[in-house]
Amino acid sequence: MHIAVYHNLHSGGAKHSSFEIVRRLGERHQVDLFTLSSADTDFFDIRGVVHQTHVIEFHPGRTFGSPLGRLNHAVRWSDLRRLEGVSRQAAEAIDRGDYDVVYVHPCQFTQNPSILWYLQTPALYHSREPLRRLYEPPIPRPYRNGPGWRSVLDRVDLFRRAYDGRLRRIERRNIRKATQVVTNSYFTREALYRTYGVNASVVYHGVDLETFRPLRLERENLVVSVGALTPNKGFDFIVESLGWLPEALRPELVVVSNYQEPLERAYLQELAARRGVRLSLRRAVGVDELARLYNVARATVYAPVLEPFGLVPLESMACGTPVVAVAEGGVRESVAHGETGLLTERRPRQFAETLRLLLEDSALAARLGAQAREQALERWRWERTVAQIETHLTDLLET
Repeated sequence: MHIAVYHNLHSGGAKHSSFEIVRRLGERHQVDLFTLSSADTDFFDIRGVVHQTHVIEFHPGRTFGSPLGRLNHAVRWSDLRRLEGVSRQAAEAIDRGDYDVVYVHPCQFTQNPSILWYLQTPALYHSREPLRRLYEPPIPRPYRNGPGWRSVLDRVDLFRRAYDGRLRRIERRNIRKATQVVTNSYFTREALYRTYGVNASVVYHGVDLETFRPLRLERENLVVSVGALTPNKGFDFIVESLGWLPEALRPELVVVSNYQEPLERAYLQELAARRGVRLSLRRAVGVDELARLYNVARATVYAPVLEPFGLVPLESMACGTPVVAVAEGGVRESVAHGETGLLTERRPRQFAETLRLLLEDSALAARLGAQAREQALERWRWERTVAQIETHLTDLLET
């Protein structure tokens, strides 16, 4: 097949999975990349694994700091308008290129990219989640509790309302235009249907079983958690939970992030100090060091709010390290309770007691870790993921 890939993502798990899939597709098909100049190319540079790269120029407007920050929604509204023209330009270039299919990934600006609206070539869209900010309430934080007049302004801010309204219309329109949609879990499939009314097929992510593997290192008195340092990743819940453990048993919490919100970082550090939790916040850790951390941790602790799927449990299990996670979102489809890890409700004390089982019973932890590695080898290979994507792309040839 002659495949055009449209890719315009920031760093993170979604970009990691995109890289792995496209790299393997490129080994068996002719794959060309279409991307915007604003895309993050430093983190998992996808350009080196494709035949040709086509960069379309797009530069977001300059935003303002306080006290002019409310003007930023007007800037972003203008960005959406300009992005329509850029998306049309990219779609026309692909349609002229005699490609069999287009494999489209999410957009950092509109989530569901506008190129879907303009394409004539059959397109498979790999959605990771709805644009949750528009459809879910924000997670409470003390640093967000500003003066009452600020919340009133938020409700009547015409720039913000105009931007959110336009963005909602655009991203809903775009995903409904895709020829076919695939996603990462049955949890996300249901969320996409509730939000947009589209039926998606489930293609689970894989994991790099060579990088993430048992290294036979001595376990240390620490637990590890991985993800962007933002409120929806639930690190505050983990800190609260560890605070319920006896001090003599309480492990250090190592949090690894590619991105850290400064206010969230300060909030977690203050919370950890109050709860007596040793907290290490690591940033931009390489994959080899990440694999080492999984291998020396007593467990991986995982508590994001309604995470669509999550690569972190797979990486941990591939390293033979059991996962203790909140039983919600896509993690219920990757961690088998009592077999490869332990699942709990979102109650700090219950989470702490569940983690304590592994901290006090090294035999149980070893058994769950060994079973986790076996399941990773059996169920979570990237080759299986790519084969399913290939099947969906082939099906588009008949549309």
